[in-house]
Amino acid sequence: MGIGVSIFLLALGAILAFALNIDIAGIDVHVIGWILMAAGVIGLIMTALIWGRRRQVVAPAETVEYRSTEPVEYRREAPPL
Repeated sequence: MGIGVSIFLLALGAILAFALNIDIAGIDVHVIGWILMAAGVIGLIMTALIWGRRRQVVAPAETVEYRSTEPVEYRREAPPL
């Protein structure tokens, strides 16, 4: 889940929990709102943890340069006829 989806779930859950006063048989809209808000908070925390790990700076490994002690010969080939 990304940040956008988490914020959407938080907003939708808050609307269902606090703004609506609907009675549906067998469904408690306020509980569904609280569940959506909890899912949004968990999504934000998980996204922050995952992004925090991605942004860690890792020191590059030491590069080793190999040099040959033999002289390098450059050959020039004749162009094709």
